[in-house]
Amino acid sequence: MEVGGRVLRARLKLVDADGEAMRRGPVVIEQIAHAFGFGNIGFDFVGLLGGEPSGPDADERVFGGADADRAAPLLPALLDVFDTVTLPFYWRGFEPVRGEPDTERLLTTARWFASHGVRVKGHPLVWHTLTPHWLDDLTDAEVEAAIRARIERDVSRFAGVIDLWDAINEAVILPVFTAEENAVTRLAQRKGRVEMVRMAFETARAANPSARLVLNDFDLSEDYERLIAECLDAGIAIDAIGLQTHMHQGYRGEEQVAGILDRFARFGLPLQLTETTLLSGDLMPPHIVDLNDYVVDSWPSTPEGEARQADEVVRHYRTVVGHPAVESLTYWGLTDDGAWLGAPAGLLRADASPKPAYLALRELIRGEWWHAPRAVETDASGLVDVHGFAGRYRATTATGVTEFDLTPGEAELTVRV
Repeated sequence: MEVGGRVLRARLKLVDADGEAMRRGPVVIEQIAHAFGFGNIGFDFVGLLGGEPSGPDADERVFGGADADRAAPLLPALLDVFDTVTLPFYWRGFEPVRGEPDTERLLTTARWFASHGVRVKGHPLVWHTLTPHWLDDLTDAEVEAAIRARIERDVSRFAGVIDLWDAINEAVILPVFTAEENAVTRLAQRKGRVEMVRMAFETARAANPSARLVLNDFDLSEDYERLIAECLDAGIAIDAIGLQTHMHQGYRGEEQVAGILDRFARFGLPLQLTETTLLSGDLMPPHIVDLNDYVVDSWPSTPEGEARQADEVVRHYRTVVGHPAVESLTYWGLTDDGAWLGAPAGLLRADASPKPAYLALRELIRGEWWHAPRAVETDASGLVDVHGFAGRYRATTATGVTEFDLTPGEAELTVRV
């Protein structure tokens, strides 16, 4: 159970309403939430929880709606393992017609997750891919104004429900992106990377000062490190560094993953593993540079691949969770049905049956790394030892129930029941 200092020990002192120690009394201690964020994407559930899209632009709203029936059996599987979801704010699908954002469906979905104790992240506020077509005909000044208005509108509207955002996505490639012409890249060529990052972060910060804002990228080279350093030197307040680890060409291995985490931890900021995938079928050839360039007619999950995926998922999670700089890990897709690039990257098969990787991950997160309900007794001073994974806990006695947080640095806690 020992994982990078995340398993903590504390002495819990239980007192009654008058502040008197509850001596020699029975108490049940149980964990109710992890401090670490174990995430997955919630794209499939927008149609189920937020309602189907309507109107003449319904087909352009690419997430939710038609998949509501398919999503229903997936929801229990999501909630049984994960406590954090990322919802889609890709601008082209969110606002295909200018002035008609898909706010209510996404807000309803986000509120549902929040009400069920699931942390919600929005992804992304600024990205050069999947920009709305109506943006292309605007001048650079108009594009910047539209981006700022979009950030201000969405961050303020979702404040209190979504307070965690990928503020800008893949800024390293942003000004040199050539796969398709888009107004955001055009603007970045004039402003530069650092000023694009500043625009995204400062506009979002002004809209919701309580929001935590993430700089997210798939480019884990020195170029990304250099950009982070330049942004920090320019006075941009970055709350967390996002690292994508799509491993369609094979697991990188513990040593390489740990090395990546160490390199980015030097900035002293929390790290988020924002997009992780491991395959349960044939691997993508190693010569492919842009993963989007690999196209096959069929990419099935295989028994051999599923066994390999289960082993690699556990190894990857142990490495990441064991690193003290990392605060969350989001797996990018629950099921093979609709998985990114059509790859067998899901933890469930296309028919929603669990792969070995799902079962292994559930046992890790909700078994080995979880404090199941335990009945104990306070000592003569009202004290009881608590040993478990950092997070939120509940203490139940004969006279009442209370909750407390097990956090680093707390050797003794006094809890009033």
